[in-house]
This record gives sequence, C-alpha cells and structure tokens, in this order.
Amino acid sequence: MGSPHFRRALLAIALLLIAGCTGKVPAPTWPTHGWPTATPEEQGMDSWQLADMLSVIQAQRLAIDSVLVARRGYLVADAYVYPFSQGRQHTVYSCTKSVVSALIGIAIDRGYIESVEQPVLELLPGQSAAHLDGDKARMSLEHLLTMSTGLDCRDSYLYGWRGLREMRQSQDWVQFVLDLPMAVPPGSTFEYCNGASLLLSAILQQATDVNALAFAQDHLFKPLGISGVTWPTNPQGVTIGYSELHMTPHDMAKIGHLYLNKGQWDGVQVVPAAWVEASTRKHIPATLQDGYGYQWWTDDSGYYMALGYAGQFIFVVPKADLVVVFTSHLEDEDFYAPQRLLDEYIIPAVRSSTSLPPDPQGVALLDSGTKALSQRPSDER
Repeated sequence: MGSPHFRRALLAIALLLIAGCTGKVPAPTWPTHGWPTATPEEQGMDSWQLADMLSVIQAQRLAIDSVLVARRGYLVADAYVYPFSQGRQHTVYSCTKSVVSALIGIAIDRGYIESVEQPVLELLPGQSAAHLDGDKARMSLEHLLTMSTGLDCRDSYLYGWRGLREMRQSQDWVQFVLDLPMAVPPGSTFEYCNGASLLLSAILQQATDVNALAFAQDHLFKPLGISGVTWPTNPQGVTIGYSELHMTPHDMAKIGHLYLNKGQWDGVQVVPAAWVEASTRKHIPATLQDGYGYQWWTDDSGYYMALGYAGQFIFVVPKADLVVVFTSHLEDEDFYAPQRLLDEYIIPAVRSSTSLPPDPQGVALLDSGTKALSQRPSDER
C-alpha cells in the first residue's frame, strides 16, 4: 500500500484540499438513539472509494471484524465481516485508555480532582510507595496521562507483556505499580505503561467514591445513549483502566463523534472542550504513532485516535468531519492495515464539504461489498 512517507504526503495533500472546500457545511446530527444513515454522496464522499476499501479487506483476507465510517453524524459505511455481526460487543483493548482519559477530564471539570499537576501519591492518600525518591514524588497525574511516568513498567508488547503478567499475579495491582522503581525522571520520555492507566482508574475511584464504570455510566455513557457495556474490575474492585472494556462498534463511534464535536453532544458539554483539545494534541513523541496526548495517539497529518491491541481503532479526522472505527483480530504484521485503509481509501473518499451528485452504481457496489463481507467465505462452507 505504499511507503509510510509517500502515504503521509498524499494524506496531507488530501486533507488540505478538503479543508479548502467551500460551501454550506451541514450541521452534525446526534446519534443518541441510533445512527442515521446516508449515502456517501449525500455526505460529500465517493462510494467507489469506500467499495474499493471493502474489496481490499475481502481480497487480502484481513482479519478485520468491522469497519464503520461516519461523517457529521451519519453512517455512510457500516460493514461486518463474518462471523462478526452488527450489534455485537467487541473487546476494545487499549481504546479503553481513551475512555478513562475522558472520565478524568470530566472529574476535573466537576471538581473531584484539582488539576493534572497534582502528584500521583497525593491523589492516592494512604498508599505507600517503595523506591520513593524525588522523581517518584514528582510523578503527576499528567505524567500518567501522557505515558511519561518514568516508572520501570516493562508491561507492554515491547517486553512480551511480562510486567503486566506480574502485576496481574500480584496481591494488589495498584500497590504493585506504585512500588515499581523509577527508570528515568518523570516527563523525560514516553514509555507505554498499562499500569499508568490502572492508576488513572484508581485515582478516579478514590476521588469520586465510585468505580470508573459507574462514573462513566452516569457522566459519559448515559448522555451518549450508550448502554449495556461490560468493563470488569480487578480483584481489589478497581475498574481495569487499561483494557477489557467491551462495547459495540456503533458505541465506539459515539465516543469519536463526541470528540469530533469538542466534547459537546446535542447541546450538552459532556467533556470540557479544553480537555478534548489537550487530550488530542501531541504532548510527547511516541512509539506506535507520531505522538501521544492524554491517552490518545496523534498522527502528524492532523488526526488522532484511540488504539487497541489486535487492530481496534477509533479514528477522528477533524479536517474531514470523519469518525472511523475498526474492530479486528489482526496479527502483529497486519496491525497497521486499518490505518492504511483510512489513509489510502477513506480520507481520499471525502471530496466535498457539501453533497455530491447521486451515484446509484457506486452505492450499489458499496452495498454488495458490505453484503459479501457478512457472508461465510465459500471455501469455509
């Protein structure tokens, strides 16, 4: 699908062209009670491009379970790959972290937490910490959010998840993370750390007296019309803030739509606009993507994403008014396939800020591609 540098150059050109479109831009709709649908052309997109994207998924037998494309609150593509089907929940893995970030922003706005500058140990009163020195004492909420704790976590894919297994086998997961030695001063470097996101959940629970799931149900999921999610706790009753949230692709897209609209949902400011801006800009150079914000990843071309193991993505492309969701069970070598499809097919499909002329043939091709993916492959029958 081309080199990363070539793709990025094409993408930057496409986004500039989209941003330069003139004309009356329709207001977003609010899919609280379900996503309305539109043809791609009604939302200024090219059906043929999206159909080509589905054909790539089928031809390459990519282990993608679903792909959803929404523009201004309307679904223009909503495809499910057999045996996954619409309405089923999917584990979102580390996309969970971006949801926890939203909850921290809401908690600060509501006065439960003072600011991102507060030291972690101050936010967890009564907790001890081994290897306590000046660096660990300075470790702040913002360092957790930006994965720049300085802790010697070693709990990511880079270490074969060794530290994550050790944490899960410990008697107290939060204490395990707090007791980790410091590897570098906080704020000095990015180091992906699942334990940091667990601490965010523990801090939220300490500040609000309810766990992250209960807080989310009242202050995030309910306003968006999201219900029935599952999100377990650890043995100590702390919601697993780094992973294990299960929700439908439609609900994942609602999170993206909320952020696309700067935290506002149908006249209500669910997440502070300033928090959305701070969360989705590059605070520090990262590993899997160009940069990292507050538990959101950033791409230098101008979009940002929630990202999870095995190819779970919530892409938000502000310049194109796009939200794109992928759920998958991809192997490591195909992990970036959804992002390549976004860069090479979905974003280039955006042709106008207003409607395009109807294209019945393109819509029919997109519909047939959607149907083909939902059926059992002939060689498996």
